[in-house]
Amino acid sequence: MGRSASIRALLMLGILCVAGTTANAGEMYFTPAVVYTDDDKNRQVDDTVGGGQISFGWVLTDRVSIEGMGGYSRLSGVNDLKIWDASLNVLLSLSPDSRLSPYVIGGVGMTNTDSKVMDTENSAVGTLGIGVMYRFGDSPVSLRLEHRLRSELDNTLTNDDRITSLGLQFAFGREKPMPPPPVERDGDADDDGVPDSRDACPDTPAGQRVDARGCPRDSDGDGVIDDQDQCPDTVAGVSVDARGCELDSDSDSVVDRRDECPNTRAGARVDVKGCEIREVINLPGVNFQTNSDRLLPGAEQVLADAAATLRMNRDLVVEVAGHTDSDGSAAYNEGLSERRAITVHDYLINNGANPANLTVRGYGEAQPVADNATAQGKARNRRVELRILNKPRP
Repeated sequence: MGRSASIRALLMLGILCVAGTTANAGEMYFTPAVVYTDDDKNRQVDDTVGGGQISFGWVLTDRVSIEGMGGYSRLSGVNDLKIWDASLNVLLSLSPDSRLSPYVIGGVGMTNTDSKVMDTENSAVGTLGIGVMYRFGDSPVSLRLEHRLRSELDNTLTNDDRITSLGLQFAFGREKPMPPPPVERDGDADDDGVPDSRDACPDTPAGQRVDARGCPRDSDGDGVIDDQDQCPDTVAGVSVDARGCELDSDSDSVVDRRDECPNTRAGARVDVKGCEIREVINLPGVNFQTNSDRLLPGAEQVLADAAATLRMNRDLVVEVAGHTDSDGSAAYNEGLSERRAITVHDYLINNGANPANLTVRGYGEAQPVADNATAQGKARNRRVELRILNKPRP
């Protein structure tokens, strides 16, 4: 290897050494080894295992190390030779995380060559080679096999020797890794199915249903847990009492949110709007086709509310009373009003009203509430109403 080639090789090795992590920075090592020297033919000596070397190194990163190396070889032949060499080298590990880790080595140094027939010679040398390290698990000892070319740089006849070495590398100064913290077993102290590490309510009573956080369930989000909630489907955002039910300030069984008469006297019967029932439940919007008992659209909601009122007050005895205007004969109007009253009666029964508490009667045009001389008056007279037959509560 010529001088320029050696310099180029060392520069390339320096560029490759820039990358690396610092996982093992600060570790040091020494490596005793035996060597086999395949010497330059110009030396006229035999190749042999006739010497040794020792290296002392310092790990800069997990890829890059620097080391000083000293070696001795004794070769027999026409000229018995003793070669002492010393060099400063850089090692680049190509696979630092593998048990079998290849590397590249390069450096510069000096040799001292002594023989019986020649004067002692000193020469600068460059060295470049490859090697492989085998690590014995977590042991500080590794097996190191290496082959490198040692080339004299400044003699009249530059010699190129090929040196193969086998040795054991002993590391020291490595920081021992901290043992991992003990893994605590995740228990479930309150036996609610949620591990203690995720349990936001670690003292849940036995048998109580819990949510993903380990806290008692509150399915409707009203602040009252399911096991104590007597109204489990409360509308979101409304105020509730301790039972989890919507507030009913006047205790009339109609919640405040729907109560149009919020100050009903205690004990009074009320309709679905929370207003007191007295003698008649009017059904505004319940209209029929002309000369027919067929309901017009828009009557359904009014009748549904009336049926709900009757379900709330199971003791109410009611007469379904039909009325007409004055058009037509009195006999015809009486029959028409009864048929219309029957239509309303049947609707209420089909929606849960107690049939035993309902009777039907058609009054025809006999009981007007407005003047039949005007269209508006006639419209008011064409009606069905629910008359309360039993006395209201005191």
